[in-house]
Order: sequence, then structure tokens, then C-alpha cells
Amino acid sequence: MKRTENCLAKLERMNQALRHEEPDRVPISDFFWGSFIKRWRRDLNLPDSAEPYTYYDLDWIVTNPNLDPMIRSFETIRENEIEVVVKTGFGATMRKRFDFQMPEFISFDIDTIEKLQDFKFDDPYDRRRYFDAGDNQIAGVGDGFERNSPAWVDTVKSLHPNFPVYGSVIECSECLTRMIGQEHTLFWMGMYPDELGACINKIGQFYLDCTIAQIDAADGLLDGMVIWGDVAYKQTMLFDPEYWREYFKPWVKAMIDVCHKHHLPVIYHGCGNVSLIFEDFIEMGLDAYNPLEVKADMDAIRLKRQYGDKIGYCGNNNIQVWETGNLDLIKQDILGKLNAAKRGGFIFQSDHSVSSAVSGQTYDYIVKLVREYGKYPLSLGEYDLEMY
Repeated sequence: MKRTENCLAKLERMNQALRHEEPDRVPISDFFWGSFIKRWRRDLNLPDSAEPYTYYDLDWIVTNPNLDPMIRSFETIRENEIEVVVKTGFGATMRKRFDFQMPEFISFDIDTIEKLQDFKFDDPYDRRRYFDAGDNQIAGVGDGFERNSPAWVDTVKSLHPNFPVYGSVIECSECLTRMIGQEHTLFWMGMYPDELGACINKIGQFYLDCTIAQIDAADGLLDGMVIWGDVAYKQTMLFDPEYWREYFKPWVKAMIDVCHKHHLPVIYHGCGNVSLIFEDFIEMGLDAYNPLEVKADMDAIRLKRQYGDKIGYCGNNNIQVWETGNLDLIKQDILGKLNAAKRGGFIFQSDHSVSSAVSGQTYDYIVKLVREYGKYPLSLGEYDLEMY
């Protein structure tokens, strides 16, 4: 499947940045809420088929196969013009109100430690996960709602000629949140640490196998991998970092290692303040960390001054500033943060995802600003900072 020259240039741009080299310019992309895309189209008077990746010729895109523990169609509990309530392949019953941005977890089939211990995952190598259309929670129940999501490999093939395409996989903490909920996770961690640890190891093996199967199914069409896993909140980690190091870290490292074996760089997406374990990600050989939330006191400038070229930085541009629509504040924030791109190692994105509180005109301004000032050698004028 032949790639365009422009796609090859974008791929080289991404890879140079992740190798801590200075490409022609700073790579730029993002994760977009469906509600933002609808507003963006309205604000810029664009057709219904328009989407930001193609319109702005962004530098990379992420796809995900069916990562549900059980391959099953949504079981519809209730549906009307206001909302839909479904049970998913995680055994989670979820309520999605169409006028609310994100869904609500109502209940979980797995509500005791014994049920989690007895749970059997469907085959991670089942071809339906990668080659067939179908329902899955991650693609189907989010800020939007979608049934019968397209076959993952078909999506990868459609994007491959024009974009660097990253696959994605969740890690153990993200699975627990979706499968049993945060309350059960933290409670059982305290009450049954060893028993839960054994379950985490079972989950880790499943998602390691999903990583391997996904790479095999793509058959050379992937350019990297994103690992999703939230283990922190605004102030610090959700639980003891030593417990994370014992049970969660080995599986993240195994995923990174298998990706690197296939020459795929890895970006880890984890919300919150992960300062207590940031050096662990460096130790594991992670290529870049995302999203580096400003509201959680993550700062790419500070981190790069501390850790230099040991890891890459993806994100950290303050979405709350973008939401103000104040172009002077936005310029100040963005050009200041572009200092982290000196000597490479920086991918421009928001510090989580682009919400519907950002206007189409604002995002349009942001892309043009980064394209203008993100050319190497960087010239940031009054916003220039001494980094080394």
C-alpha cells in the first residue's frame, strides 16, 4: 500500500522528534471530541464530511481495535431520543445521554473479587477484534455513541497512505476502571492486595497478547503504539506507587518491549500527576509521555530541563487557556511551551483533548500559530527560554 510523499515526510518528522532530533518543524496533532468536530464545522462553515486530521494535514492519528474482554454486541437496556443504556463487552452497564459529553457507568457484572478471579477473557487473537466490524466499548461509548464500529484493519488501511498510524492498547489499570470501576479497584487493592495482584497479572497477559495480535494483524501498516492507562489524578497517584511498580509496571514494560522489537515507538497516555513514577517510564524506555495535564501540575519545560532527552513530551498545551478564546493568552502559552521542542523530543498537542468549549476559529488559529513558529530552527522571540 503506497504512501504519499507527504505522509512519508510526516512519518520522518514524527520519528525524528521521538529520536530527539530537530525535524523541519514540530509535529502537531490531537485527540478531538466529536462535539468539538461538529462545532468546528459550524464555526468554519465546513461540510459534514470535514474532519481536522485531513483539513489541517495533521502529523499522526491513533486507531484502536476491539479491546473488550468479551467480544459481544451491545445489549440494549433502554434507548430513546434522550439517552441509551447498554451493557458492553467489559460487562459494564453504561448510560449515554446524548446531550452530555461523557457516559456514566451504572453498574458492573463483576462486583466481587471472586467474580474477577473466575473471569475468563475471550481470545485476544480472535480475528474478529481486528478484521470484523462490531460493537466495542472504547470506540462506541464515549463523547459520542456508535454501534457496529468499522473493522479496525480496514480503518488502518484507509489511513495508512496519508497519515502515520498508531495502534493502541489499554493497560491493566484502564481495564480495571472499565471492568469493575474505580471504587472496587481501590477497595480491593486495600482489602485483597495479593488476590487483585494475581488478577492484574491475568489482565496484563491478555493485553500483552492483544498488543502482539494487533501488530500481527496490521502486517506492517502501523507506525507506533499508544498505551492508555490512567493511574493518577490532579494531585498525585490514585494508589501506592510501590503497588503500581509490583503489578502494573511489568506489563507496561512488556508492551513497550514488544513494540520496540517491531520497531514501533510507544507513547503512553496517562492523565493526572504522575511525578512519582515518571522516572519509571524513562527506565522502561518509553518514547514519549502524553498528555501532561497542566491542571495536574505537569510541565514539559520543567520535565525537559530535569530529564533532557531521556523521554519525549507529547501534549502539555493548556486546553483551559484554549477554551477562553483569548488569542493573546493562547499565543503566550503556546510559544512558551514550544521551548520544550528545542533539540526535538516534543509533539504539539493539547494537554488532554480538544473539547467543544474550543471554537473552530480558535483551533484554526492554534494550528496556524504552531506551523508559523514551530519551524526549525525555532525563533520564539520574547517567549524564548534558556533550556540547557
